[in-house]
Amino acid sequence: MKILVGIKRVVDYNVRVRVLPDGSGVDTDGVKMSVNPFDEIALEEALRLREAGKADEVVVVSIGGDASQQQLRTGLAMGADRAILVQSDRSLQPLSVARVFRALVEREAPGLVLLGKQAIDDDNSQTAQMLSALWGRPQATFASKLALDGETARVTREVDAGLETIEIDLPAVISVDLRLNEPRFVKLPDIMKAKRKPLDVLPFDELGVAVEGDLDIKHFAPPPQREKGIMVEDTAQLVQELKNRGFL
Repeated sequence: MKILVGIKRVVDYNVRVRVLPDGSGVDTDGVKMSVNPFDEIALEEALRLREAGKADEVVVVSIGGDASQQQLRTGLAMGADRAILVQSDRSLQPLSVARVFRALVEREAPGLVLLGKQAIDDDNSQTAQMLSALWGRPQATFASKLALDGETARVTREVDAGLETIEIDLPAVISVDLRLNEPRFVKLPDIMKAKRKPLDVLPFDELGVAVEGDLDIKHFAPPPQREKGIMVEDTAQLVQELKNRGFL
């Protein structure tokens, strides 16, 4: 079975994001870029499934400019067999991304598509669900545990009420949560080996994907700065302050 894993190039989670002065976007000049953490967890799970004999090949996919090859090489260094870069300088919304993955599914015929539950730059958490609808195959989102048994997958999901365990037929789309696993560290020999692994570059237009219905983002703005807090002497003063501020 082949597993297709999506990875996205994002600003590293340890970096404080800065909005450009004109509000046209986020400043990425000289900023460390990394693999989206949720996608890294998805890749780790795919590699573990392959190591357990449940899969034969792991393919990592990213959509973006040439700079995204760095993140794909990281995925190859972790252990993926090959990589695909869908080359595009456009800022794509989740529906267009799902359409790209739908086109790749037609080409690659994977038995499983693993995605992070969301990207830390836009927090949309929509691509996996949209891909499932476009593909017409089952989905399981927010997975914290995954087990494959023949043509079915048993997934434990994190939901508001706690945990939910479901079984779905393969092929399927699964989005992963933080508690699924802890990704492995990449070692120097693996980085060197990754340079020799295949990385295919596909022009966006070659897939025949229509980009329509995307949001037009007009302006970016940082969140307002938090006001300085105050120290209270006791619970009674705390309750009074909350009343004064309209919280009680």
